[in-house]
Amino acid sequence: MTAFDLNVYWSREADEHMVVARDSFTTLSGPFAAWVDLCLASLQDGGKLLLFGNGGSAGDSQHLATELTARYSKNRPAIAAIALTTDSSALTAIGNDFGFEHLFARQIEALGKPGDVAIGISTSGQSPNVLRGLETARRMGLKTSGLTGRDGGGMPPLCDVLLTVPSPTTARIQEMHITLGQMLCGALEQKLGLV
Repeated sequence: MTAFDLNVYWSREADEHMVVARDSFTTLSGPFAAWVDLCLASLQDGGKLLLFGNGGSAGDSQHLATELTARYSKNRPAIAAIALTTDSSALTAIGNDFGFEHLFARQIEALGKPGDVAIGISTSGQSPNVLRGLETARRMGLKTSGLTGRDGGGMPPLCDVLLTVPSPTTARIQEMHITLGQMLCGALEQKLGLV
């Protein structure tokens, strides 16, 4: 077994991160602007943002919804956003009674309305419950958007706006998802004139 070299690991991870960040900022400026406009139009019309994903993407959903409802850069009026990953009673009941693939679709049925924006987050673009959530949102007249990576998986035909991080590495995709999500929060604060 080869000895682990922490310095080599550090350099390799840093180099890969920098390449993915550079490529993301080069390729995603247009989709990011479209994402900001989509969310802004919904919020200005009295809509809300519904965020959802699994594992680390669930954490990102909660993080970003909190940045919007509480604060991002300064104290200001709340921005309407809900993470569909936080209600343990709903998650366990839906998972048990309907199946895990219905986790987000069922909540969107209950909480979504036309003009809201459903934001699905999946590093692979293949999470069945995220895809079903986006399908339900689209059928109900919500706008749909997503954060993904690799080749986008099954998300491209389900999203009005999709930001696909140009990397096959889950860690790098997740790093860019939270960066893009926080940039969305900052842009919405500015565009809504709240800071």
